[in-house]
Amino acid sequence: MHDAEPFAPSEYCEHLVNLARDLGAEPRTERIEVAAAAGRVLAEDVVAPADSPRFDNSQMDGYALNAAAVHRENRFFHVGPVVPAGTDPAKDYPQGLDREDTVCPIMTGAKLPEGTCAVVPVEKCDPPEFAAPGDQVRIPQPPEGQFVRSAASDLRRGETLVSEGRTVTPQTVGALASQNVRSVEVWARPRVLICTGGEEISQSGVLDQAQLPDANGPMMEALAGHHGLEVVQRIVTGDDPQDLSNRLEGALRRWRPDLVVTSGGISHGAFEVVRQVLESQPRAWFGHVAQQPGGPQGCAALAGVPVIALPGNPVSTLVSFRLFVAPLVARVWGAAVEPPVLAARLSCDVEGVPAKTQFRRGRLALGENATVSAEVVGGAGSHLLAQSVGADCLIEVPPASHLFRGDVVSVHPLAPHLHHEEQI
Repeated sequence: MHDAEPFAPSEYCEHLVNLARDLGAEPRTERIEVAAAAGRVLAEDVVAPADSPRFDNSQMDGYALNAAAVHRENRFFHVGPVVPAGTDPAKDYPQGLDREDTVCPIMTGAKLPEGTCAVVPVEKCDPPEFAAPGDQVRIPQPPEGQFVRSAASDLRRGETLVSEGRTVTPQTVGALASQNVRSVEVWARPRVLICTGGEEISQSGVLDQAQLPDANGPMMEALAGHHGLEVVQRIVTGDDPQDLSNRLEGALRRWRPDLVVTSGGISHGAFEVVRQVLESQPRAWFGHVAQQPGGPQGCAALAGVPVIALPGNPVSTLVSFRLFVAPLVARVWGAAVEPPVLAARLSCDVEGVPAKTQFRRGRLALGENATVSAEVVGGAGSHLLAQSVGADCLIEVPPASHLFRGDVVSVHPLAPHLHHEEQI
């Protein structure tokens, strides 16, 4: 299929999803250690095997009192044996706190003796440091429950700690580890082969007068990791179609990737090597999506593997990867949470372009009354990669629109910390 009526951006994204599914792409799971799970998407609910906390414990270094001691008029008490953290208080308090005239010196996090009603910080007492066992200490009257961390106050055994489909965060790792969960089932990352190049791109890093460094290759590797893909190899090609065909076929045999993503070589020039190799393959389509930047697009099946062919201008590659590859990975393989579309108010006037949805690079900010605003960053040109460095979103500008400061627009976050459900 060649140069048909342009797709709308959302239509083309759905076309790519259908292509991958038609070729048999489907999610798979793997079990990994919790310590390595940050950033991965859970493929199962994790149920708490124990209460959290597992036992009543002290929130402070201080003295534990029973209910009678809390309400006792005489505020002088005998000091009992010390309970450090990690020590079973039943060793020295087998009957729990069974005396109203004796208190238990206890450390932060230590398991409380049976019958504890409250804990008073040591610095509030007289003397303001721990007295020796057998000595006397004056303790002010506390409210019941003061500085007592009750068992299961965070989570009860059998409750869901984290749900399937959630991305594991560092705090998730901590919570799982606190439950002695050693491994979790996650959605496996699809393995991707990346291809960039052209004769104008230096493969050695040494530049002649007409060559450029390969910006797209490293950028696409970073984008792949950012959106839940595992890069198995990056191919850098020249303008020889047979050489590219040989490299692709060899890499497919070696790595058996789930996906191939290319950059450049798909338009109407004389050396559109990617298009020349792929346009005769099954399910091939090369044409335009009604957007700017990133209008030229292509896709095909190569040895049964879906190939997504992105345009080669750096910002076009960036925008296309975010709009098409990232949702594809989320919807087909479940290896990343699909980035949301948020709403924000423009901080400046913006003019759209005829017949195309424009995606301007932008930066989000939190304004007065918790409103989210979007500021345009840099120019609209697809080569202005350095000007996009400060951007954390794409601002969607409808075709032929005249947008004014304060108008509500859709924005597509680029940064993972902005992948939330907040709206204006």
